[in-house]
Amino acid sequence: MPTNRDDIRDFLNRRKHAVLAEVRAADGSTPREAGAWMLVAADCIFGTIGGGQLEFMAIDHARRALESGAQMNEITIPLGPEIGQCCGGRVSLGFKRVDRTVAKTLIEKVDLEMAQRPHVYVFGAGHVGDALAMALSLVPLRTILVDTREEELSATQVPGIETCLTAMPEAVVRDAPAGSAFVILTHDHALDFLITAEALGRNDASYVGMIGSKTKRATFRSWLTRELGRPEFFDRLVCPVGRTAVKDKRPTVIAALAAAEIMVSALNYRPSPAAAPKERRRVNA
Repeated sequence: MPTNRDDIRDFLNRRKHAVLAEVRAADGSTPREAGAWMLVAADCIFGTIGGGQLEFMAIDHARRALESGAQMNEITIPLGPEIGQCCGGRVSLGFKRVDRTVAKTLIEKVDLEMAQRPHVYVFGAGHVGDALAMALSLVPLRTILVDTREEELSATQVPGIETCLTAMPEAVVRDAPAGSAFVILTHDHALDFLITAEALGRNDASYVGMIGSKTKRATFRSWLTRELGRPEFFDRLVCPVGRTAVKDKRPTVIAALAAAEIMVSALNYRPSPAAAPKERRRVNA
């Protein structure tokens, strides 16, 4: 199902007849909140209002109207045994044919949502980096895969993410917006340390994580104290990423575990008074 900014343009360009189905009100326990929406065409849909029988009924209602040309009225659906759902709430759905004005509004809404997504910078396009980028591409985050090696980035085939080739990845950290998450898992431990220290030097990051073992964690702590004299930075570091609850070192498993903790941190980030102004310490190799 399409989810990114370009897809809605493609959907609207390819399907001249569609209906907007929107949750106007949601009372009690419901699959989605008021304001959730989806587009329904004769052959496919874009987005979701929560799935299940509720969504099937909305799709059927919209497609019947598309076929008959009839006026579409708001419908209210109790989410109980009579429709095979046990949420217990009540949802009111509004329907509207998609014209130029509606399409323009939807495109602007999707663009704004995309622009407001938290940034996640994944440093290292190796096995774990690629797997993590793939996992993050499915959630509402703006993921940027960063590497110093052109051939590694060129080999990455993950839809919906951005790539950044740079000789100075630490500069990417400095230029990132407040609330960004930084995940460091490059091919070079010295480079890991440099990028991680740069990220920890910011006090407005939502997450700073570095892949590694107990030995690497201890080595980095000693390096951080020796080079920067700021051992307190270490308390903000997640290492290893994905924690250790699951003893499995396969890249896809590490990526799944890390993606969950990154998403929670990035989406729940709220700036604190101590986060302004930003502290930008340059870390020298």
